[in-house]
Amino acid sequence: MSPHVFADRPTGQPPERGTVDALISQTRRLLGEVDAVRRETPGGADDEADPESRWQRALYELAVHQLHDLDRHLAQLREGPAPRPTTAERQHSSLVSRVGSAEWNLLTDEVTWSDELYRILGREPAAPALTLDELPALVHRDDQPRLTAMVTDCLIDGKSIDGEFRVARPDGSVRTVHMMGEPVLDADGSTASMWAVVRDVSELRRSQRAVSETRDSLQRQRHIAQTEHRLAVELQEAVLPPWRGSLRLPHGLDVAARYLPSPVGALVGGDWYDVLELPGRQALLTVGDLSAHGVAAASRMAMLLGTVRGIAVCGTAPDEVLARLNHLLLTAPPERSLASALCCRYDPAARTLAWAQAGHPAPLLFRDGSGRALTPPEGALLGAASCTRYGQAYETLRAGDVLLLHTAGLVPRHNGDVAAERLLALAPGLATAHSAQECVDAVVDELGTAEREDDACVLVARIDP
Repeated sequence: MSPHVFADRPTGQPPERGTVDALISQTRRLLGEVDAVRRETPGGADDEADPESRWQRALYELAVHQLHDLDRHLAQLREGPAPRPTTAERQHSSLVSRVGSAEWNLLTDEVTWSDELYRILGREPAAPALTLDELPALVHRDDQPRLTAMVTDCLIDGKSIDGEFRVARPDGSVRTVHMMGEPVLDADGSTASMWAVVRDVSELRRSQRAVSETRDSLQRQRHIAQTEHRLAVELQEAVLPPWRGSLRLPHGLDVAARYLPSPVGALVGGDWYDVLELPGRQALLTVGDLSAHGVAAASRMAMLLGTVRGIAVCGTAPDEVLARLNHLLLTAPPERSLASALCCRYDPAARTLAWAQAGHPAPLLFRDGSGRALTPPEGALLGAASCTRYGQAYETLRAGDVLLLHTAGLVPRHNGDVAAERLLALAPGLATAHSAQECVDAVVDELGTAEREDDACVLVARIDP
């Protein structure tokens, strides 16, 4: 009988040993580099809840697995068929990356399996190799039609085999294998046998599923985050004062404010500012900062700001406003939150400012080209304790005075004293400003482009000369 040839092309020649050695060296060098990066990637318990971290680790694991796969395959190609392993070696050897081969001779009914194929299928080496009719018995019931179709197409139509199916091993485990093969023709062009290689791809598919699942989880998480961010922004815009820029009250008070979002974009927080005209020709000035972000923070900010407006319009003093806000945060479901706040009431008739604070930076008063922080009365963070007392302080203002209220995020990565110093250094520029809006612009020009980690508010009230 003439030598067999693969359908449509002659049998290829094996690569030279030096070429395979070079490929092995390149593969192992790349494997070392990828594995080093993988080991440096965070993977502790704190990262388990982060979809992006899980997705990154899954990709690294898949890349390392495939490079290990390639290295072992090239080593098999270089060293040729290995001797039959002992029983102990078979028990301790990994099934990952093993490649077996088989040939079914249609003329003699002879079947030849490599040692690796016995190991992949979990069969004893002394057991007879299975014929093409017997092979489906090892295959998962749902995959049997696929195997039958592949073999039929190969033997009858001369098509190449390329497909996967699951095999049930005698020990009860199920492995996924990938079979590639072709019909081998004799000199007359008739199918003489079928040759195939079988590769255990169970771990590879597991890694690929992990990548797919973590990618889907990451996409869902991003979609949820984008939706929550949009809702938080919409809620915040609906609750903050409808006026933007500046506002002139009919009592000689020129007011301007600005909300500065976090450059990160996702940290929509609970910062607020508000100016409200009160009965008796008085005005309410308030800023606050809720220690949370997202929809929940925006929702609680809306609750606090609505409460401030409702209480203050009834003539409640600033210290009592904060006491009631503290009680609200302590009792409002579903969980407790902390917030800082500043509440000021301005009486234009007496040009007197009554104010109270809850763990918040004190107002800054600018007069005649210099500035100072007002001495704060007692007051702890809102929501910290039920027995907190809030004091109230008073300040007499003059024509041309500038009052600056802000939240802590305005001067990032600095404590309150450093933040106050940087703001007070703006006194010369604020002294030459002609409006509250110009004062806010000066503050934003100086500090608005800083790489802050949180959102912030700044509010300026200027007493008309």
